[in-house]
Formats: sequence, structure tokens, C-alpha cells
Amino acid sequence: MPDDYDDRFRRHEEIMEGLARMLAAQHEMNQEQREMNQEQREINQRLTLAIERIDRTLAHVEITQARMETLFAHVFRPQENGHDT
Repeated sequence: MPDDYDDRFRRHEEIMEGLARMLAAQHEMNQEQREMNQEQREINQRLTLAIERIDRTLAHVEITQARMETLFAHVFRPQENGHDT
């Protein structure tokens, strides 16, 4: 019987050691994931700012284009007598 107890105790210790290794590995993976998540948050913030700048630039371009179209319409409008000035 003592051998049976020693064998069970040894297997129990092996299981516990394996679980401890798995827990340590999981802890390491969780830390790496937290770091990657932080990096991704920073990238997302930068992309959001860049998109907002692009949107503002495009809005300005649209306003400028509308002004140019209005100006061209006045400059190049057909003359009433059929002659260009």
C-alpha cells in the first residue's frame, strides 16, 4: 500500500507542476496580449486622428471646388449677344 500512496503522490505532484507551468505560460501570454492591445489602441487613435484630418481636408477641397465652379460659371457664361468677351 505505501507504494500505491507514493505513486499517487508522485502523479499528483507531476500534475500540479504541469498546471503551474501552464499557469505561468498563460500569465506570460496574457501580458503579451495586454501589450499588443495597448499598441493597437494607440494605432487606432492615430488612425482616427488621420481620418479626421483627411475629412477636414476633403471638406475644404469641396468648398474650394464649389467656389471655383461658381467663378467659372460667371467668367465663362455665354454672352447675350452670342459673342464671347
